[in-house]
Amino acid sequence: MRLLANWLINAIALLAIPYLMHSVQIDGLGTALVVALVLGLVNAVIRPLLVLLTLPVTMLSMGLFIFVINGLLFWGVANMVDGFHVTGFWSATGGALLYSVISWTLSTLIFEQS
Repeated sequence: MRLLANWLINAIALLAIPYLMHSVQIDGLGTALVVALVLGLVNAVIRPLLVLLTLPVTMLSMGLFIFVINGLLFWGVANMVDGFHVTGFWSATGGALLYSVISWTLSTLIFEQS
């Protein structure tokens, strides 16, 4: 049940991003649910491999390269899913940052109550 709640929270966070950044567009709730699912799978499978492969660069940049990885994955998902559009890499990096902050805030608010 918690997994479904997290999926819905992530979809809601995705729907909030176009109101904060005009360079990120999402068509509707159905697209947000698909994007949340794909982002979850990408972050579970591909992101750990990228973090491991780029560990020296991440250490040299004191962890800031993680933002680049998150932006690239966000941008990659935007290129894979129809109805989800990001205009460029920096917009994707900002969108990924906003997405993580919004989804973390919502899940903290919701799951702290129960």
